[in-house]
Amino acid sequence: MIPKLPLDEWVENGVDALGTHLSLLFDAVAAIIEGIVNGISSVLHLVPSLLFIVLLGAVAYWFARWPMALFTIIGLYLIDNLGYWDHTMDTLALVLTSAIISIVLGIPLGIWCAKDQRVQNVLTPALDFMQTMPAFVYLIPAVTFFGLGVVPGVIASVIFAVPPTIRLTNLGIRQVPADLIEASHAFGSTSGQMLFKVQLPLAVPSIMAGVNQTLMLALSMVVISSMIGAQGIGADVYRAVTQIKTGQGFEAGLAIVILAIFLDRMTQHLVKRKRTKRG
Repeated sequence: MIPKLPLDEWVENGVDALGTHLSLLFDAVAAIIEGIVNGISSVLHLVPSLLFIVLLGAVAYWFARWPMALFTIIGLYLIDNLGYWDHTMDTLALVLTSAIISIVLGIPLGIWCAKDQRVQNVLTPALDFMQTMPAFVYLIPAVTFFGLGVVPGVIASVIFAVPPTIRLTNLGIRQVPADLIEASHAFGSTSGQMLFKVQLPLAVPSIMAGVNQTLMLALSMVVISSMIGAQGIGADVYRAVTQIKTGQGFEAGLAIVILAIFLDRMTQHLVKRKRTKRG
């Protein structure tokens, strides 16, 4: 009989080695992420809830007119009325931080994939792995490297949520019509000019679709991240599950749904605006 491969031991040894030799790097990353989350959360908590609801309603009206504006105002007021406003802002800070990091990492990697087929060949299996591995698994090394709290939750969310941004940025640039590329070459455009003046503007709708998916995936990690100490609505959901409180679980889950619909519709309408301008 073929003996079992000690894969678990290899992974454990690798994680221990990284934790030993890169502890300073992990501490720096943790400090940066925690600073971003706390900064965004402070800004969100600084504005009174009713004023913030009105402001977000105005944003919704600007992007999607009255139906979405009414949904935003009513939905967010319901969250405030149920007593989940502060936790919703904590969740929004976590999601926005995860999305910002995912975008900062994902768009350059997507551009690199579009420019170099070898990079795409290497990254594609890695992205498949990141998207198909159960999200709970990411929590184990995240806690090992960064301890409990919001930082490992953000790290796990980024790993889980960044693939759509990379894939759709790559796809959007590759789908730029060849005749436009040839015309740019004919007019003497440099590679940088072609990227920033031709390819990226035309790929914006695809890139924004990737950002939309990244936001939704980051939000889906909220409840999972609460298991390792991340604050927000996810902690309320997790607490309701452990205490078998159906009503409180429904209220907290409804707050997540309202926030998810708002973020989804806003990014979708932003994509539609970009496509309209492109057309």
